[in-house]
Amino acid sequence: MRVTVVGCSGSYPGPDSPASCYLVQARDGLRTWSIVLDMGNGALGALQRYVDPLRVDAVLISHLHADHCVDMTSYYVLRKYHPTGTQPKIPVWGPKGTAKRLANAYDLPRKPGMREEFSFRVYKLPITVGPFTITPYEVDHPVPAYGLRLEAFDKVVAYSGDTGPIPVLDELAADADLFLCEASFRSCDDNPPHLHLTGAEAGEIATRASVKRLIVTHVPPWHDAQVMLGEATKAYDGPTELAAQGVVYDL
Repeated sequence: MRVTVVGCSGSYPGPDSPASCYLVQARDGLRTWSIVLDMGNGALGALQRYVDPLRVDAVLISHLHADHCVDMTSYYVLRKYHPTGTQPKIPVWGPKGTAKRLANAYDLPRKPGMREEFSFRVYKLPITVGPFTITPYEVDHPVPAYGLRLEAFDKVVAYSGDTGPIPVLDELAADADLFLCEASFRSCDDNPPHLHLTGAEAGEIATRASVKRLIVTHVPPWHDAQVMLGEATKAYDGPTELAAQGVVYDL
């Protein structure tokens, strides 16, 4: 598998990165399969550096906050009006109400909305896309939200999505080769519950789950990301780094 960080800025785009978006790819001997995790503000522009958007096989939306889904409106335009002609529908998994929310975001009528371009599906088990098996986990956020575990060829990528600390994250990340874990909060602050993780909490999850590599992501631009990284490395002694736009991980 290959994971490319398309966007990793938390809550809104930063000067160095779009908001949340990750490209996960695997080759099955016949062709390369491409899955996009989230499509936050500015992500579609950067995504085109790494894959032809017409060759994406599926999109997984963790939740319906704008920094994780709003560039689906631009992706709709690309697929609907591309000069090569009508594009086949691709599956888009997300929480209940994803189709309605995205139609509203582009001021479309609910029917058809974006249903002629995307086949909207609600998370349920199991999900299979080419060589990928995908397991969604409901996490702790003010809106319905999911973390995602992707497996292919005996490799595992775990993605926390946006979440407060919750026991299910240990199962989501168990023995993952790569754990993309949000860390939007600093431990020194009085943080609201049920919203985000600190760097320390990301490191603690990585330790309990015995992950092989921790990538700290979704740090808002108003914070110094090195603080979150420092917290994470104190709690987890395995390989740890900050997510950065354009970095590629080959597993």
